[in-house]
Amino acid sequence: VQLQASGGGLVQAGGSLRLSCAASGSYLSISGMGWYRQAPDNQRELVATITSRGSANYADSVKGRFTITRDNAKDTVYLQMNSLKPEDTAVYYCSVDYRINAGDTPRRRWGQGTQVTVSS
Repeated sequence: VQLQASGGGLVQAGGSLRLSCAASGSYLSISGMGWYRQAPDNQRELVATITSRGSANYADSVKGRFTITRDNAKDTVYLQMNSLKPEDTAVYYCSVDYRINAGDTPRRRWGQGTQVTVSS
């Protein structure tokens, strides 16, 4: 499974960005998809996850500002980020849980990371 993430960049506080992450390769199915972030000198933390049925979960720090969605036909997950704050600055990583064969325990693949920088 390969993941291609895009959409990061530099934005002023209060602005918006949309991240996308597309999965490709050989797999039977994708279940959970998500976004995590890691700021300098911090551990990687959950931003948002979404199940195959569209049930979303968010970190408290982004609730009401970020929206995670997915397109199952394209095996792509999106993160719409609004009202960005300087503390949202981090490298954002997408994650995909997938199965090669029915009955397998899902495996996780991480994207390469995309930098989001919010200036004050």
